[in-house]
Amino acid sequence: MSSLQRTMLKGKLPPTIPGGRIGRADSFKKSRIRDYKPGMWNEFFAEKEDVTVDEHRTFRIYRTKQPEKPGPVLLLLHGGGYSALTWAHFCSEVTSMIHCQCLCIDLRGHGDSKVDDEDDLSADTLAKDIGDLILKLYPEEVPQLFVVGHSMGGAIAVHFAHMALVPNLIGITVIDVVEGTAMEALASMQSFLRSRPKYFQSIPNAIEWCIRSGQVRNVDSAKVSMPGQIINCTTNKLATNDLPLPDDVLEEAHHNSMFPNPFSISEDEESSPPGDDAADGSSDSAAAGADFKKPNTTKSTTEAAKNYTWRIDLSKSEKYWVGWFSGLSDKFLNLRLPKQLLLASIDGLDRTLTVGQMQGRFQMQVLARCGHAVHEDRPHEVAEVISGYLIRNRFAEAASEFRCHMPSC
Repeated sequence: MSSLQRTMLKGKLPPTIPGGRIGRADSFKKSRIRDYKPGMWNEFFAEKEDVTVDEHRTFRIYRTKQPEKPGPVLLLLHGGGYSALTWAHFCSEVTSMIHCQCLCIDLRGHGDSKVDDEDDLSADTLAKDIGDLILKLYPEEVPQLFVVGHSMGGAIAVHFAHMALVPNLIGITVIDVVEGTAMEALASMQSFLRSRPKYFQSIPNAIEWCIRSGQVRNVDSAKVSMPGQIINCTTNKLATNDLPLPDDVLEEAHHNSMFPNPFSISEDEESSPPGDDAADGSSDSAAAGADFKKPNTTKSTTEAAKNYTWRIDLSKSEKYWVGWFSGLSDKFLNLRLPKQLLLASIDGLDRTLTVGQMQGRFQMQVLARCGHAVHEDRPHEVAEVISGYLIRNRFAEAASEFRCHMPSC
């Protein structure tokens, strides 16, 4: 075999596992305990607060510390099924780059927020919730707000800005949600939701599933965000209320892996049939389905170990899905604000946004090598892109030796 042939063959082979990665079974178990130990909110935020808007609505918020110099408030809206904790690592990154404060909200029906009607997830209701909360937090003067939304949260961010519910909104960034691709994916959304496990035996098991299924590719992000997506079946409280976990619980978790073979998952597993009572769990909106890989879970995990389940059953919100995304591209383009769109793939643009991008009506950035949860998979890069955008528009000042990169695809 020639040198050229060997080079070409080598290029087609998957990368080999480094020699030190595979050791004895006991060493692997120890690594599992380390890898899937859940993280705490206070490692990333200065405060959390339950804000009562009225007798019917109380919202959980997380805030970073006040910046040393004047800067905007980044209003961060999570995707469907996620929680405010999905922004944890992004907040640490962006506040180290620019002078700003991050405000993260558990939307209605998500996280630790409590409202009378959790099933009302219409775009107008969610947008009005945000507007009322902002006016409650800042009764005298609303600071400069720059809104950032991921997936469903990006759609709600556009509705929120379009409705002009609060003053002093200076710009918007939408992460990986486009009307055309989202509407196309809605047909398979229920099947996608059914493909998730309905229960988890422990919080580390849920984090493990989150990583191995491909929902999030950054284990450090998953360790913080996943506990905000599930509740304790006994107490009916968010899993974050069970943290930190005792050592004996962490020790037990590594004996009950959801995966028979820790080094493999089934990428071609068929989804459950429509009538199957498999999982309804929390998922994000339309764009998540394309990358999702259903893991081959064990019987004991799916049937017997029912300690944790999803905070929200998104399958019940189906009647609102079209309202989230219908007309989204036109509303986005017509906003009289600086606009930015971050995508995980260049193929995500629909016709309306393609024309708008060619006309220079918004800035677009594509971040490769990441899944739908772009801000969790690559929090540093997303923070760099948004920080650079804020600096170029003179909305914020650099907090360190931050180099402002020009946008590119």
